[in-house]
Amino acid sequence: MKRRKLKPYVLPTLMILAITSIIFGTAMMSNNLQKATKEEEPTSYVTNTILQEEEPVINQTKTMINPYTDTTVTIGKGYYDYKADAETQEKSIIYHDNTYMQNSGTDFTSENVFDVVAVLDGSITDVKEDETLGKVVEIKHDNGYVSIYQSLSEVTVKKGDVITQGQVIGKSGTNELDKDMGNHLHFELYVNGQVVDPTLYLNKEVKTSENEE
Repeated sequence: MKRRKLKPYVLPTLMILAITSIIFGTAMMSNNLQKATKEEEPTSYVTNTILQEEEPVINQTKTMINPYTDTTVTIGKGYYDYKADAETQEKSIIYHDNTYMQNSGTDFTSENVFDVVAVLDGSITDVKEDETLGKVVEIKHDNGYVSIYQSLSEVTVKKGDVITQGQVIGKSGTNELDKDMGNHLHFELYVNGQVVDPTLYLNKEVKTSENEE
């Protein structure tokens, strides 16, 4: 076989082409890498601050306070409990207009007129004056709680007001239903539409909210 000799200018030309190819290939790889990095890079990040702000409140609790602050206030008539003994039930009966009725709340009494306060945060859903019950205030709270305050002599809130726990909503007074009891507050509590014994919830932690999926 006859060996061919390369012309003098061929070898340098080949080396130049090889170097050019290497440089061009490196540039292309770098460009593709930058594009891939930009495509993978997210446009925004969720910070710890955002996570903390959006964290749902789950099973938050709060202590329900008494509907009064005066230390001289006592229970004059308790809630009628079907499971209580006969003597306790007898003390929870209301007699009015020749009719015996079961007490659906707790009556707090004192010789002196006392401030009546909201047992939890909430909004005023009703304010009215009843010939038999006296002035009445109804408050809707979170998580199915509704509190009702009757036999008030004065009311300092109106329907639609947003109130805070412990805020004064009126003053104790008298009414025709419990005339013999004198100055008092008739307090009722409802949970999910069912009337309950208020003393089982007052001064105890109650669930005020929970996240909804």
